[in-house]
Amino acid sequence: MLDRRLYLHLATWLGQWPAGTGLHVVRSHRRVLPAWDGRLRPAIAVGDGRGTVLSVAPRHVPAVRALAGRSGLIAGLPAAVDHPDWVCHTDVFRWTLAPAPLPDVGEWTAPTGPGLPRWLRLFREVLLVRDADGRYLAAAAIKRHDAHGRELAVGTAPDARGRGLARRLVAQAARRVLAEGAVPTYRHDPANVASARVAEAAGFADRGWRSYGVYPP
Repeated sequence: MLDRRLYLHLATWLGQWPAGTGLHVVRSHRRVLPAWDGRLRPAIAVGDGRGTVLSVAPRHVPAVRALAGRSGLIAGLPAAVDHPDWVCHTDVFRWTLAPAPLPDVGEWTAPTGPGLPRWLRLFREVLLVRDADGRYLAAAAIKRHDAHGRELAVGTAPDARGRGLARRLVAQAARRVLAEGAVPTYRHDPANVASARVAEAAGFADRGWRSYGVYPP
């Protein structure tokens, strides 16, 4: 049975769940509102291996449904939602209710210190690891999509890779999300082997779920 938190997250984030069989293009007002980082996400889709829910703004439903009946959905989706210069990414969609029991490694802090990567500035709080000299090594952060689902992001400095920091940060962040009553999710490019290994080691199994969406370039 699908976890209630995951069900509520997908139904809220997309506008409908479960997917059923095949592709279902649904309307959602969330596609015209700023997402967690203040930018639009005009199309978001999640599939569980049997069916897929593709969420778009109400005014884009007819064009996207017409496109869905032909080949080239991924390539044509940005133009169908009025953003022809944007890109459509496909990801492995993972979630967990039982993060790996790895030891904590980071501390939650505001991303305001020196030497942090630019991507961390999008978040109010990050789970950070520094070395003895205060130099950035790795960090994880939480994308708060809604009250029920939180997506994790993680990054490691090139010279700090191979130490298991990313997997420990992801597991630690996932435990926090669960403690707050939400479900942690994790998405990555199917070709990103390193990210897949981090996810598996942190307790995010590949259940055959996939997602895709239209994003700013």
